[in-house]
Amino acid sequence: MAKGNRESSIYKRADGRWTAQVALPGDSRIKRRRKYLYGKSREDVRRKQVEAQKALQDVGHIAPERLTVSAYMRSWLEHRKHELSWQTWRRYEQLFRAHIEPTLGSVRINRLRPDQLRDLYSSKLSEGLAAETVRHIHKVIRAALNQAEREDLVVKNVCRQVKPPRKQRYEINPLSPDETRTLRETMRGHPDEALYVLALSTGMRQGEILGLRWRDCNLDNGYISVNRSLVFVVNDWYLQEPKTASSRRRIQLANEAVDAFGPHLRSQLEKRMALGEAWQDNDLVFPTDIGTPRRGANLVYRSFRPLLERAGIRRIRFHDLRHTAATLLLGEGVHPKVVSEMLGHSSVQLTLDTYSHVTPTMQQEAATKMNDILSG
Repeated sequence: MAKGNRESSIYKRADGRWTAQVALPGDSRIKRRRKYLYGKSREDVRRKQVEAQKALQDVGHIAPERLTVSAYMRSWLEHRKHELSWQTWRRYEQLFRAHIEPTLGSVRINRLRPDQLRDLYSSKLSEGLAAETVRHIHKVIRAALNQAEREDLVVKNVCRQVKPPRKQRYEINPLSPDETRTLRETMRGHPDEALYVLALSTGMRQGEILGLRWRDCNLDNGYISVNRSLVFVVNDWYLQEPKTASSRRRIQLANEAVDAFGPHLRSQLEKRMALGEAWQDNDLVFPTDIGTPRRGANLVYRSFRPLLERAGIRRIRFHDLRHTAATLLLGEGVHPKVVSEMLGHSSVQLTLDTYSHVTPTMQQEAATKMNDILSG
């Protein structure tokens, strides 16, 4: 029995994965390009194929020369849903819907001009949009047009002829050593003491801390493994894998952090016993009082800010605890490579660029040491 076109484009690879093909729109005079979708089963890739083909319907029946920015980008976003993390895809979709489509949506994609992009960026900056947000808008349009160029829908990507706004440098706001010690003393006995000690001593991101599981903790040997980050999407949640290999890391803990885990574990076990079957076991180290994942906003408003007020410390963001850890470590002469690995940065240069305010002190210490060497 002959297979339909859809069925014949699904096959199993030698490595065991299933693959589905989807023909992309393009000039019929040229060999049609194809998109490959992968999955663990035939049903999985068939579902992805159906969704992709449905998304292409909006552009498939439109002649390439009449295809608008709106029609193409909607289809392109539907394709990227299976390639990007949910957070990233949602951000792309929001930027398109709020800023790109209202201005450029009706423009035919093969007639999009550089000056139209420049006008868009200028108007958004005039409206008060941050330069970094406009840079993200440029990134989304550039990515979509790169694909359109590969599909021969545009002669060239006009984004290459337009410079986005210059990247703004934001001042970081770390705690001073005295403020850090004050905060440490204030948090003693606090229900979230272990959480804050971990943040201050390791520089972990909030999502990494709230997504930390007991299986990732080796307290006997004094280290934890960062493998996931907690992400909320509306009222649903999931543990997202790190975007880069450097974000997946093992961190050796300070004794203060290891010691703080003991009382925290005992407190959690008592809550589990008291709740019985009502406890929702997700293996999280820092869940809510019933075991469910904890929202970052709730942590900040209900715990972190009251703690700062009690300590008499200026209001900072939770993320500034990460900056505090990095600044203190670099200031104490810890090698930037070690600090970069602890933070999960993609490169040492990123660490040095972010914490350039510490560099003069490091250079002064280096000059002093060199002077001692030369003077004997």
